[in-house]
Amino acid sequence: MAPSAVTVDSPDVPQAKQLVPRSKNDEKELTPLQAISQGVCLPGIPLFSSYDKHRAWILSHMAGAFRVFARKGFTEGMSGHISVRDPEHPHTFWTNPLGKHFAMLKASDMVLVDYDGKVVGGNKTRPANAAGFLIHSAVHKTRPDVAAACHCHGKAGKAWSAFARKLDMINQDVTYFYGDAQAVYNEFGGVVFSEEEGARLAAALGSKGKGLILRNHGLLTVGGTVDEAAYLYTLMERSCEIQLMVEAAAANGIPKVLVDDEAAAYTFKMASDPESLYWEFQPDLEYEVKMSNGAFEK
Repeated sequence: MAPSAVTVDSPDVPQAKQLVPRSKNDEKELTPLQAISQGVCLPGIPLFSSYDKHRAWILSHMAGAFRVFARKGFTEGMSGHISVRDPEHPHTFWTNPLGKHFAMLKASDMVLVDYDGKVVGGNKTRPANAAGFLIHSAVHKTRPDVAAACHCHGKAGKAWSAFARKLDMINQDVTYFYGDAQAVYNEFGGVVFSEEEGARLAAALGSKGKGLILRNHGLLTVGGTVDEAAYLYTLMERSCEIQLMVEAAAANGIPKVLVDDEAAAYTFKMASDPESLYWEFQPDLEYEVKMSNGAFEK
């Protein structure tokens, strides 16, 4: 009983007309998205009738993710990048131009690069970030299941990265990174300018990783859509902030109580699937569309 996907020609996705059973007997049959939907279920991730329509939708959501990141304060000079695999040519990916503020990015600003680092499409008036290319190309090569990756130098992520530790399961939301879903890259050799370090970083993420803490650097998240990867970045950044608050309180003698493994595993199962994580990002994206009057969509 999967949520019904919707084939669309624009970013406006209608609600699926699907009622969700709520009895105890049906509970085991529900997908995570059905379980969280009381009544009509939210529709699945949109499907498209052509690569061009799919690409336009991806770039719109990618630009929207940058606008959300800007509003949340994840900018730091020229640092930070999102990459999204092209739907037609999966050995290429879209990324942001170097030196343009996240809050000013539009879909038409994005740069298409191949695995060799050659700009093969999109905006050719500015370069891509060379360090970002090495990180993201390694992730996309290593993980064919990853459609998008996000990396920024947010304040809380940078602060927590100094400990080179995974986040503790201290609340419901952070359990979205339970178990193998988070990892630590326990090296730092400066700005990533070598293929070898990019490959080591991708290896540290592992085959099931959704979030990676880069020691003395920041955070990286991945997903099957740019929406999933972007939401996980906002969640991981906030989780670092909360962990730092908890650590400060614990240092003053207040006991720290963790979510037990069974509850963490269950919450991860019921909240961390691609459909649910896609929808977790939609409120922020829709707010950004409203606040900017859709300025980033073209």
